Amino acid sequence: MDTAEIARILSQPYSEQLLARDILRMAYVAKDGSPRNVPMGFVWNGSDIVVCTSTNAPKLRHLRANPGVALTIDTEEFPPKILLVRGDADLELVDGIPDEYMTANNVMSMTPEQRSAWEEEVRSLYQQMVRIRITPTWAKLIDFETTLPSAVAELIEERAAREGA
Repeated sequence: MDTAEIARILSQPYSEQLLARDILRMAYVAKDGSPRNVPMGFVWNGSDIVVCTSTNAPKLRHLRANPGVALTIDTEEFPPKILLVRGDADLELVDGIPDEYMTANNVMSMTPEQRSAWEEEVRSLYQQMVRIRITPTWAKLIDFETTLPSAVAELIEERAAREGA
């Protein structure tokens, strides 16, 4: 998929709404070949999806061996809105707390007192973190209005062919 098509998909209004959410699910392959899928806070910076994690997170050794990831950001209401993104994870060790980590967690609903206590705890816990940048190499928006899962679209086409025959 070329970058212009990815940009077109990610600039759709529903995509923009999904990219403003606070949690995604990141799937990757462990070194033993088994799948993993973890929820993570994230930030969309206009070109990359950024997640941050502790330096001792098991996912890091797996991502170093195989940086390919698949991300899902979706809604809970009907009809669901689903943004699927694939890309490679680029890992960067950061001293202290990456700005993206603090921003990603800024959208969570905390009282000012809770936020202050959370920030104090985070700053005392992490000496370093790993910033994971994912540049999309593929994207698909499923909104059940203008786009459907490819298997459902195929069934609709097959049904129309049967009924038209």
